[in-house]
Amino acid sequence: MPSSHRKVAVVGISLADCGRIDEATPYALHAQAARRALADSGLDRSVVDGLASAGLGTLAPVEVAEYLGLKPTWVDSTAVGGSTWEVMAAHAADAIAAGHANAVLLVYGSTARADIKAGRRTSNLSFGARGPLQFEVPYGHSLIAKYAMAARRHMHEYGTTLEQLAEVAVQARANAAANPDAMFREPITVDDVMSGPVIADPFTKLHCCIRSDGGCAVLLAAEEYVPDTAKEPVWILGTGEHVSHTTMSEWDDFTASPAAVSGRLAFERAGVRPADIDIAEIYDAFTYMTLVTLEDLGFCAKGEGGAFVEKGRTGLTGELPVNTDGGGLSACHPGMRGLFLLVEAVRQLRGEAGGRQVRRAGGRLPELAVASGTGGWFCSSGTVVLGRG
Repeated sequence: MPSSHRKVAVVGISLADCGRIDEATPYALHAQAARRALADSGLDRSVVDGLASAGLGTLAPVEVAEYLGLKPTWVDSTAVGGSTWEVMAAHAADAIAAGHANAVLLVYGSTARADIKAGRRTSNLSFGARGPLQFEVPYGHSLIAKYAMAARRHMHEYGTTLEQLAEVAVQARANAAANPDAMFREPITVDDVMSGPVIADPFTKLHCCIRSDGGCAVLLAAEEYVPDTAKEPVWILGTGEHVSHTTMSEWDDFTASPAAVSGRLAFERAGVRPADIDIAEIYDAFTYMTLVTLEDLGFCAKGEGGAFVEKGRTGLTGELPVNTDGGGLSACHPGMRGLFLLVEAVRQLRGEAGGRQVRRAGGRLPELAVASGTGGWFCSSGTVVLGRG
């Protein structure tokens, strides 16, 4: 950001109730998350003049604003799948930096699991066969199948193994074991992952994210509000976004993700390198996503993601802790999980992660984190670099 612009900080975060919630509505989860984020910030709700919301249809920010009793002068309803929240955070930070808003609430709530259980369909449960997608969906190109095909291509080109993909799920579960809010905490092994029921070759059940209910919120504010907040600020240092395709026929490289572009932009704007990052929160609807995103963000060379995720390197005490809460594979996944990545990154940088708190050399708290969300089948990516100082 230009030096003449205001600095922007995350001043409040929250989780709404997550897991199996049969009685709540998406709106109630929005309200719960919003109240908790405001309480975490110590700021009065009157300060909030911006709102970002998605997942409830085309009028999401209008409906959520009314439900929360807010009358924002800046809104965002960006919809690019799982990367939506990182992209929204970028838009909100830019708006605050430019003086178009002072404090923006990003808030999400979903009853995705309960909706499936009750036989309901919601806007974030599936991609309809409309537009160019209608010419591919009849051939079985489900979301899972697309990622499975991409994983097979990576295995073919780079020698990535089933065991290496399984390591991603095993490590996510190990991280979740230290998270009391995680939906699944029981340890699993590589054999458990590989011997499970096949969903779409090479993915077994444990290669795929869980389905949960839940919500969360993040409050961004201009630097002049920081002295009035209750917690140490976590600063937005750099952001990047990129959209590459929507149909498989326009997917140039099954072994690559748009994080290669969004990550490069975010790191350049933050003035840091991947090697400077202490923790990474990565969208993990499938194990393959974690592996490829690590490659494309620059944490390892192309084709080396399989080796990178071995031997506990992405664990809480590893070289690069990844998805420290357990991620979408074990902690929660109520759809469009990108906002949870930001919440966990901030929690780690604040030193509020309890038993899963990452400590670096000398016992110090992490200084820098990256959150990278992915939408569709590597269709879109948003990356945010955050820092303490």
